[in-house]
Amino acid sequence: MTSPLLRLALFAAVILATPLLHAQRERLTPEEIDYVNEKWPGTKKTSTGIRYLVLQEGSGAQPKPGDRVGVTYVGTLLRGEKFDERLEADNPLRFRLGRGEVIDGWDQLLPAMKLSEKRLVIIPAALAYGSRGRPPSIPRDATLVFEMQLVEIKPQ
Repeated sequence: MTSPLLRLALFAAVILATPLLHAQRERLTPEEIDYVNEKWPGTKKTSTGIRYLVLQEGSGAQPKPGDRVGVTYVGTLLRGEKFDERLEADNPLRFRLGRGEVIDGWDQLLPAMKLSEKRLVIIPAALAYGSRGRPPSIPRDATLVFEMQLVEIKPQ
C-alpha cells in the first residue's frame, strides 16, 4: 500500500512531465508547424510527429514489417526544393519494410497505408536524416515532404 505523500509525488511527477513528453513528440519547430498548417490544412499527426494527408484512398492489403514494398514518390524540402523522385509505377523504389533500408519515417508510416494509397507526408528531421543530413541535397535537421504512393506489396 502506498502512502498518500508518495501518491501525491507520483501525480505531480506525471503532471510536470506531460509537457516535456509532448515537446519530445512534437518534432517540428513552431515556425514549421505554422507553415505546414497554412500550406496543408487538415493534416493528421501520428504519435511520433509525422504529419500526413491522404490524397487518394487505397484498398486491400496493408504491408507488414518484413514485406517487400514498392513506392513511387517525389521528395522535397519543407519549402519546396526537390531533392529526389521516383515516379515510374513499373520501377518504384523497392525495399523490405521495417528493416532500416529507408528513413525511419517511411518505416513507421507505410504499415498504415493500403495498396495504391497516395499520401502527402511531412517527416521531421529526427525521423529522416537528422543532424547529419544527406549532403549536398538534404541539409542537416531538414524536415522532408513526400508525395508518395504504395504501388506494390510482396508478403514476406
